[in-house]
Amino acid sequence: MSKIISIVNQKGGVGKTTTAVNLSASLGVLEKKVLLIDSDPQANSTSALGIVLNQEQQEKTIYEVLEHNTNINSTIINTNSPNLDIIPSNIDLVGAEIELVNHPNREKMLRLQLETIKQNYDFIIIDCPPSLGLITLNCLCASNSVLIPIQCEYFALEGLGKLMHTVHKIQNFHNNELSIEGLLLTMYDSRLRLSNNVIEEVKMHFGELVFNTIIQRNVRLSEASGFGKSIIKYDANCRGAINYLNLAKELIEKNKLIITTEND
Repeated sequence: MSKIISIVNQKGGVGKTTTAVNLSASLGVLEKKVLLIDSDPQANSTSALGIVLNQEQQEKTIYEVLEHNTNINSTIINTNSPNLDIIPSNIDLVGAEIELVNHPNREKMLRLQLETIKQNYDFIIIDCPPSLGLITLNCLCASNSVLIPIQCEYFALEGLGKLMHTVHKIQNFHNNELSIEGLLLTMYDSRLRLSNNVIEEVKMHFGELVFNTIIQRNVRLSEASGFGKSIIKYDANCRGAINYLNLAKELIEKNKLIITTEND
């Protein structure tokens, strides 16, 4: 049995896709079998791993998975990163919000599909869109937990209350197994007093829910995406790569009982 984690924040620019891609790649390097699901119509996780879809693959994405128009196994693509597969996305996914709205199981479409493959992976990481719509609802209903990136900048906590409220509603009405995996502080700049103030404020409000690992601001992370590579492939010795490897180790340690039990 795998651990299914949605990376979610309705705010854009918080390092959500960067975290989805590089955490997944880091877990793979640490010999965990990982599936990354790109559920954002912008398909940034797909392009960040250098995936260019051919004509046949354009018709086998997360959109078709949600619509139940294709078998989920046929949408999985091997990446050039060790132990990492991906279900890609494309702009067609925009239509899913409208097309699923009248479906009787609209919030469980992804969950039903993942039931058939989740045993093949240690971790399934879902990169959610920057909204709290029906696609994100599907992701959260299919997940065991949520990981919330928070940038170390002004208004860091803006909208977080609404997101937590949404998570609690899903726990109560759709998925009582959903938990908070943790809050991840991103874009940290040690030279800025503001960054340190944000860290203090987040830890004061959320305590042990905050990951010990902090993702520092690092230009190599941005460059890696532009070259279609994870930070591990692009520059394994840079600060960004070390941060995400430490996050992966922290996540594995946190879930060691689950992983050990399944592997045993």
